[in-house]
Amino acid sequence: MLRDPVVWSSPLRTRFRGIDVRDGLLVRGDAGWGELSPFWDYDDAESATWLRATREAAELGFPDPVRDEVPVNVTVPAVAPARAREIVLASGGCRTAKVKVAQRSSSGELEPLVAEAARLEAVREALDAGGPGGRIRVDANGGWTLEEALDRLPVLDRAAGGLEYAEQPCAAVEDLAFLRRKQDVLVAADESIRRAGDPMRVVREEAADIVVLKVQPLGGVRACLDLAEQVGLPVVVSSALESSVGLAAGVALAAALPSLPYACGLATSQLLVHDVVAEPLLPVAGALPVRRPVPDPAALASAAPPDATRDAWLARYDRLAAILDGTK
Repeated sequence: MLRDPVVWSSPLRTRFRGIDVRDGLLVRGDAGWGELSPFWDYDDAESATWLRATREAAELGFPDPVRDEVPVNVTVPAVAPARAREIVLASGGCRTAKVKVAQRSSSGELEPLVAEAARLEAVREALDAGGPGGRIRVDANGGWTLEEALDRLPVLDRAAGGLEYAEQPCAAVEDLAFLRRKQDVLVAADESIRRAGDPMRVVREEAADIVVLKVQPLGGVRACLDLAEQVGLPVVVSSALESSVGLAAGVALAAALPSLPYACGLATSQLLVHDVVAEPLLPVAGALPVRRPVPDPAALASAAPPDATRDAWLARYDRLAAILDGTK
């Protein structure tokens, strides 16, 4: 039985994924705390899968780890070059950076290529300041057309001094497959896995070199482990911009995978002004420890939501529980 639901809310240090505030709900079970935090643009049917992950964390706990720390990347939003450099230098020793690209204005205008290239050049400079071997990947969140991806990736590859891979450059699986055949940058699939009715289509169409798995959207750590085995491609574990309670599930997945060839996108508590734990999951020497932090009363007080937000989350939780329990 899940109990003690607590709603949290925090401003973001930089606008990210089109939002300025992140919020969610924490709930406790016999195995610990779980987090429920689907974005508000997800409908109830899709969000119910996130609750499966919440219940797993709270009621079952996580599989045994095979490693005691997880290498992570720093995430660089669509910011000016000087700010991008600051973010990398303050990342806690991360040697891999994921840089957001393919951002569009409210009118739909794509960010100029010269601005994206300048951001990547600044990130490369910051990584090189820490020594050789730094890696850069870009994340377009499916925001490019095929033509835009074909035009931009070679330029960005040069600006970065070589890209590790491009994450979800286009939305359509067939475009990913074509892009993968026509240029040299590796392609990683994210939304084509976690928001697809048939995630194996990416494999059948040879549309990706790497898959990105996120625990909440895919229904839990064990569901992700099963999917990773079916896909048979290298896996990168990323967050859904959760608090440290939710991030612990991603860390648990990364710690349980048999192989972890790439840094994971789990250092996102750095993007929150307020976390819900006393000691957030933050990278040290570019890695997160495999541990499970618990909510802290003082931290929760700092992350207390407006009444309307709290009421909306409690109502949403009840609706999603009704879907999973078959009463709605």
